[in-house]
Amino acid sequence: MATLCRPSVSVPEYVITMEETLELARSRHEDHPQLPLALRLIENTGVQTRHIVQPIAETLKHPGFEERNKVYESEAKARVPAVIQRALDDAELLTTDIDMIIYVSCTGFMMPSLTAWLINTMDFSSDTRQIPIAQLGCAAGGAAINRAHDFTTAYPDANALIVACEFCSLCYQPTDLSVGSLLCNGLFGDGIAAAVVRGNGGTGVHLERNGSYLVPKTEDWIMYDVRATGFHFLLDKRVPGTMEPLAPALHALARQHDWDASDLDFYIIHAGGPRILDDLSKFLEVPPEAFRFSRATLTEYGNIASAVVLDALRRLFDEGGAEHAARGLLAGFGPGITAEMALGRWRDGSNETV
Repeated sequence: MATLCRPSVSVPEYVITMEETLELARSRHEDHPQLPLALRLIENTGVQTRHIVQPIAETLKHPGFEERNKVYESEAKARVPAVIQRALDDAELLTTDIDMIIYVSCTGFMMPSLTAWLINTMDFSSDTRQIPIAQLGCAAGGAAINRAHDFTTAYPDANALIVACEFCSLCYQPTDLSVGSLLCNGLFGDGIAAAVVRGNGGTGVHLERNGSYLVPKTEDWIMYDVRATGFHFLLDKRVPGTMEPLAPALHALARQHDWDASDLDFYIIHAGGPRILDDLSKFLEVPPEAFRFSRATLTEYGNIASAVVLDALRRLFDEGGAEHAARGLLAGFGPGITAEMALGRWRDGSNETV
């Protein structure tokens, strides 16, 4: 009875608005031949505000990959524990109740993973299993949910903690001037999320089935070019159209469960951009309102990478949750092109039957 409990989400205190983003693009790239196109694409994202871990003046500097990674580590250590504690409180568990920590992030690097530091610092048990996931990008939030589901299916009395920590602003590259890079400068934001998957008990999404799908021959559509200056994000112009090949995978997973992906009660979807949600509405044949939680995350926080799915789920909780036994779909999309998908029913912890 694996149940994904209420996520805890935190965004940094520094805010940049759409208007500020557009003005920065105009002032820094006034001679760019494709500036009008880039500005139009940024406006079309619908991202009104984003939160970043440093003031914008610091964000626009590039002190080198080493210094940026130091910021990543220090900010993660300063911010992640409080988010974890709220997730544990919401799941009504202690650190000693957690059997596995899945840590996902694609915006900084640590070895050992932050999981080792968390175990020592927050008094998790020394035999807590660690699964760091670094290279699934935005799909990693969905992958973390699925690996937690797998673990609690194999060990029904166990509990897994998911942590997503993304500081996308630390990947800003001032020398990357492609239209795709300029668009990304106005799309991605920073955020931290955590959630517990309980093997027994809890209120949230009772996870029933999960699956993965890779769109063939698309591994270079979303990728990092790793250079001395750090992670350079490469985004192919074909990415916004990926819902056409991915929607059949969502339908197929639902059919395996004798469900219809076009007729579910809630949808928790990674919002890479508005086109993703618009196309998914079309190909799944569901109303745009079905993706209101994902769209709200995109509008208020931007694309916070692996944390998007958890934040969208948090918004469902904030709305009061769903009816007991309501059926839902969760999905994250990222490099590969990869989809990580899950099906589940809403479980009211006060009702022991699903």
